[in-house]
Amino acid sequence: MFRWLSGSAEAYGFLNGNPRGFNYQQKLNLVNVKLKWVKDKVLDAVIAGERDLRAVCTLVSIISSNPQCSVPVYHLSHCRGQLGLPHDLKISTFVRRYPTIFYEFHVPDSGGTLVPCFRLSPEALNLHQEELNVLQHHRKDLVDRLCKLLMLTKERTLPLQTIDQLKWDMGLPYGYEQSMIPHHPELFSLFRLPDDRVGLRLLFWDDCLAVSELQKNSGLQEKENIKNGCLAFPVRFTRGFGLKRKCMQWLEEWQRLPYTSPYLDASHLDPRTDKSEKRIVGVFHELLHLTIQKKTERKNMSNLRKPLDLPQKFTKVFERHPGIFYISKKSDTQTVVLREAYDRQQLIQKHPLVDIRARYSNMMQQGFLDRSRGLYKRGISAGSEEDGLKSICTNEFSDYDYKSEGESESHFLSDYESDE
Repeated sequence: MFRWLSGSAEAYGFLNGNPRGFNYQQKLNLVNVKLKWVKDKVLDAVIAGERDLRAVCTLVSIISSNPQCSVPVYHLSHCRGQLGLPHDLKISTFVRRYPTIFYEFHVPDSGGTLVPCFRLSPEALNLHQEELNVLQHHRKDLVDRLCKLLMLTKERTLPLQTIDQLKWDMGLPYGYEQSMIPHHPELFSLFRLPDDRVGLRLLFWDDCLAVSELQKNSGLQEKENIKNGCLAFPVRFTRGFGLKRKCMQWLEEWQRLPYTSPYLDASHLDPRTDKSEKRIVGVFHELLHLTIQKKTERKNMSNLRKPLDLPQKFTKVFERHPGIFYISKKSDTQTVVLREAYDRQQLIQKHPLVDIRARYSNMMQQGFLDRSRGLYKRGISAGSEEDGLKSICTNEFSDYDYKSEGESESHFLSDYESDE
């Protein structure tokens, strides 16, 4: 079921001063309508395995950014906070699940004890090179996404830690604060926040970017609604979702309320009204469109309450509008998915990075199966192959401004740590 839900309100008595329905309440109060959560197995499948894929891609970036293109296992343990893995899962156990991506070898320490180390397989190195090429080719798109994210905030600023929580979803490079931000001093500025964290400030407002996705697609809606500024959100419900007539009436009228762009000041709106709620829905509708897979964890959105200047309990809009957002409870977390972006399990519009990630996922599945069947070897005896791998790594990163961990192009980043 997919439609704009902005059709004839007259049939429900919303027009011509008829008090029947919700017209009076819409003007003054937030209508108390609750819609049930219904499990969507199709969209749940989109989320399944996302946690491990994100951890693998992060590890690929960590290992490949090292000058030697290999790291000892204890170094990976220091990066646990960036991986989002269960606390009872050892990093080494996780890495060994995917021998098609990570190759394990041992190096003696000063006392002669063999220390496990990991580097990338040739296949993973080649795929990572393709990923870097995609990031380079789509650099402007990623910069625009970051600008639009800052434009959504009240002060046009965000802590780097908050951006870190969204960088995977937005497709930003692993070391964006060093490889991307310094190249655009006309757009971004790093500064110290009052709480001593590092913040990112937008220096230039681009009116061309201050157009929401819903406004871009307004041509698909009724001309009268466009003229009146009453844009409606695409709505799609889970198969078998039974929407009561009363709720349908409310939703029809809610869709006919004025649409306030998420890039405009909304301080004049009363947070207790449906009109304000529609603006909040518009903010998250736009935020999800800034992500490359049109989804992000619910906690990431909760952390944006103050920067976006939203009222308390604002995430209730996800439960009140299950036709716009779906909350998946897979992988021990809650993930908000934009329904309109998917045709069953497939994204309608794919960013090139999505295909890269899909190929990582296929490599993970193959490696997991190979390992379970005992079809891989832990070591290579030929030193020339190891030297060749290191040579590939060195040449690769000489072209992409990636620096080893701990290096920084700004004194603001000298003590910066991700809080992922």
